[in-house]
Amino acid sequence: MSVPEKFGQALLALAIFGVVLLVVLHIAGRTSTRAPRLSIALFLGPALALLGIGLAYPAIRTIVASFFDASGRNFVGPANYLTLVEDPTMQRVVLNTLLWIVVCPVVSTAIGLLYAVMADRVRWEVLAKTLIFLPMAISFVGAAIIWKFVYEYRADQPGIQQIGILNQLLVWLGGQPQQFLTVEPRNTFALMVVMIWIEAGFAMTVLSAAIKGVPRELLESALIDGAGPVQQFLQITVPMIRSALVLVLTAITIAVLKVFDVVLTMTGGQFATSVIANEYYAQTFRFFNSGLGAALATVLFAFIVPIVIYNVLQFRKARIS
Repeated sequence: MSVPEKFGQALLALAIFGVVLLVVLHIAGRTSTRAPRLSIALFLGPALALLGIGLAYPAIRTIVASFFDASGRNFVGPANYLTLVEDPTMQRVVLNTLLWIVVCPVVSTAIGLLYAVMADRVRWEVLAKTLIFLPMAISFVGAAIIWKFVYEYRADQPGIQQIGILNQLLVWLGGQPQQFLTVEPRNTFALMVVMIWIEAGFAMTVLSAAIKGVPRELLESALIDGAGPVQQFLQITVPMIRSALVLVLTAITIAVLKVFDVVLTMTGGQFATSVIANEYYAQTFRFFNSGLGAALATVLFAFIVPIVIYNVLQFRKARIS
């Protein structure tokens, strides 16, 4: 498609959008009881249509494709899902994903909460929070490259100097350099550190704002009643920021389920470090097994949907209360 044709399509799309907007504004300005409903339908209609085309339809196609073979032509029933259950490699992929789901959100939220509490008490609060939040500005690929250098390993031989920070520290302390990314299961936890390093800043930002919203009167009343700092934090602050904690945990969990860049950049999914998102890419685009790839994508979708629904319900409950 030539540049003029693309430019013409863009102008046509803008013209259609302008016409729809004028119609909606005209209808919204009318006073009849049907006008608000019609204007809402006109506003939501294009968005719902795009969601159907870009989300619902591909999801249905993926679920259907998961019941076909690698070529996508022959129906095999639940064979691809049985492979996920019976094949040791796929079992490890699913287990690694569950391990990421359990460890990363909890640890990231805990560290972020600790950061939020400590940063509020230092003199240079803005600078401290900026430095902690800074990893969020780095792409997952960039963060993975940084930590790959941190974990870099060279054989411990005379005349060979370690360039990885961790292994150089081990040498200075009298220890032996370690292969952090090739020895299981610690290599999976080494990859999790990257995600925790990034997401802890996000958790700190949200939780710090929530903590600042806790009424000072409650804390002062608890202090008068003899409650210490730890009791104030556990019995007043934490219950008051419960909705923010749920938001952070679910948001990080969804990000963890989609983790792909870190694994692909640091290990390529080798050494038993692959997760569902990375394995989906490998099966679909490297091994051309569209059926198994679709089954992996469907399982990933099944993991994400309950979390999203729970998050929406929590938001509704918070709005009602």
